[in-house]
Amino acid sequence: MSDPQLSRIDTQAGFETLLEELGREPLVAVDTEAASFHRYHDRVYLVQLSSRARTAIIDPLAVADLGALGRLLADPDVEIVFHDADYDLRLLDQQFGFRAKRLFDTRVAAQLLNEPGIGLAALLEKYLDVRLDKRFQRADWSTRPLSADMVRYAADDTRHLPALRDILRARLAEHGRLSWAEEEFGLLEQVSWGAAEDGEPGYLRVKGAKALRGRHLAALREVYQWREETAARSDRAAFRIMNTEALLEIAKTLPSDVATLRAIRGVGAELVERRGREILDAVSRALQLPERELPRIERGPRRAPDPALEARLDHLKARRNELAIRFDLAPGVLCPNGTLEAIARAHPCSLDELRGMPGVRRWQAEAFGQDLLDAVAAPEGETSGGVRQEKLL
Repeated sequence: MSDPQLSRIDTQAGFETLLEELGREPLVAVDTEAASFHRYHDRVYLVQLSSRARTAIIDPLAVADLGALGRLLADPDVEIVFHDADYDLRLLDQQFGFRAKRLFDTRVAAQLLNEPGIGLAALLEKYLDVRLDKRFQRADWSTRPLSADMVRYAADDTRHLPALRDILRARLAEHGRLSWAEEEFGLLEQVSWGAAEDGEPGYLRVKGAKALRGRHLAALREVYQWREETAARSDRAAFRIMNTEALLEIAKTLPSDVATLRAIRGVGAELVERRGREILDAVSRALQLPERELPRIERGPRRAPDPALEARLDHLKARRNELAIRFDLAPGVLCPNGTLEAIARAHPCSLDELRGMPGVRRWQAEAFGQDLLDAVAAPEGETSGGVRQEKLL
């Protein structure tokens, strides 16, 4: 490999030596490459690590034991730098049980600085005059061997992160927001793979699913389940088996023969030839279900109108939007709508109550908590305004 600062690690011995060296560094940038655009099963197919002096690409398909990486991530003496850490952290937790400590996320930092572009490419071009090659954004990282260009592309995702971290950290400190960022980084340490928060079945998340009823909804469930099982067996991304638009059309049409199935947009002759009988069998199972076994969409009780609650929420949103201008932050970064709704419902009367609410950050309570309390306490008919005159950070 022509770059003396870039090494590719594909042996256990080389990996152990590398991690021993990086464990003595004060800072290590980390990224991973998965293949969710191509594969059904999420897993790490490449790990990129950069200190200030070197970058290494680790092949986890060739290195049997990555335990030393987990120890590095959890070492409180080493700052771990990611760009948009959330998915990487979830994947590392899901596959290896690794958790990270002492994080710095350049994407979070950029959000708190109200950068117009928070993607890595935009930030590197703005601050370091580095232009990333985007050819391999959807590459299949599960393939081997990887080309030299793919390896260099992957290396660039961490190679420049230490320098970018330094610039963004200095700007956060300059704007009085470093403690804000550090609180957000601390919350990232708690990220885990987990399951869907609402526990809603996957077939109900198909766009248009909730407009279906009875056997049409049952057909969607059966064909969706067939697609998931097929994708899992072949380890191919589910949309590569069949896209969701075709799933929905099959559920609406309820085809009973190959000709009808083939006529559905998005199905295609090749899929019908290879899988047509399986798809028709899935539809047939839905058509044969007893009435009592048909899926039904459970709808929660409709909440009675609460004008006082709506008024509090309107006041909070208006005040938040004014504050967003004053703090020069996107409204959703300053305080997302979900947090505002929780505040409107809880109706806190003191800063201590506000600080104790789930989802409310310490930095939010300290920087503009009283403004939120004033808004939530405003009389129902009063228009929002009069943001507290505080020194901008």
